[in-house]
Amino acid sequence: MALTEKEIQELIRIGRQKMHPGLEHYEGYQTDQELKRPQPPLTKAPMCETSIALPLNFRDLDIDNDFLHVINSRQSHRVYTQEKMTLLQLSYLLWCSQGVKEIRGKSYATLRTVPAGGARHPFEVYMTVQNVEGLPNGLYHYLPMKHHIECLKEVEDLKPFITDSLQGQKWAEKANIVFYYSFVCYRAEWRYGIYAHRMCMADAGHVTENVYLAATSIGLGGCAIGAVEGPLGDKAFRLDGEEEFIFYAMPVGTISEKDKQAEKDFYRFVEEEGL
Repeated sequence: MALTEKEIQELIRIGRQKMHPGLEHYEGYQTDQELKRPQPPLTKAPMCETSIALPLNFRDLDIDNDFLHVINSRQSHRVYTQEKMTLLQLSYLLWCSQGVKEIRGKSYATLRTVPAGGARHPFEVYMTVQNVEGLPNGLYHYLPMKHHIECLKEVEDLKPFITDSLQGQKWAEKANIVFYYSFVCYRAEWRYGIYAHRMCMADAGHVTENVYLAATSIGLGGCAIGAVEGPLGDKAFRLDGEEEFIFYAMPVGTISEKDKQAEKDFYRFVEEEGL
C-alpha cells in the first residue's frame, strides 16, 4: 500500500527527531551502566574453532604517505578490475578501520583505529571474500582482538549473494571484498540506553571513511552502501536479526586508471537530465 503524504511527513518527522541531540530528555532515566548492570563483551566470541592470523608487515605495502594527496584523491569507486588482492592488503584495510590498539581498564573498552562514542565500538565486521591471495572464496568474520579472520562458509560463486544483499547493485559483485557491518545493539545501549542509536550512525561513518582513506592510500577503491538487504545478510552470517543485524556495507576492490570513464558513466544522468 502506498504511503499517504501525511504518513510520509510523519516518518520524516520521526527520523529527524532521532537525529536531534537532546530533543527528548527523560528525567531520572538511568542507563544499565549507571544501574551497575553487567557489561556486555567488548567483541563477539569466535564463531568457528579455527581462525587465520592476518599479517601486520604493513611497511611492505606501497602506501601513499602524502596525507593531503590521499584526502584529495579519495572518491567512491564502483568499477573493479577483478585482479587479485593480497592478504596483506585485506589485513591493512581491517586494521585501519577496526583494529584494536589497546584495552582501556581491565576490560572496559577497546581503543581502536577509529573513534566511537564512549569507546563502545558496537559493530562487528563480516565480509565476502573473492579473489584474495591465499583465501578460498567465502563468508568471513573479523576477530579484532587477535587481528584474525575466520571462514564461516566457503562459497565459490558469491556474485548472486552480493547483488541480492545489496538490493540489486550488480556492480558490487566484482569487488574483492564486501565488508558487511552489523550493529551489536546492547554493546552501545548498555552505556547510552535509549540515547544510543543516534551516535551509532555517526560511528558507522567513522569506520567507512577510514576504509576509504586506507584503500586510497594503497591504490584500491570502494564505495559505502546504505541500501542493504539486512535479513539476507543476517541469515548468511548467522545473526539473530534482533540483538545483532547487518545495516551497512562497503565493497572494496582493485581499480585502474583506465576505468575513469566507466566511473563517470554512473553519473551520466546528471548531464542527460541537465541537473
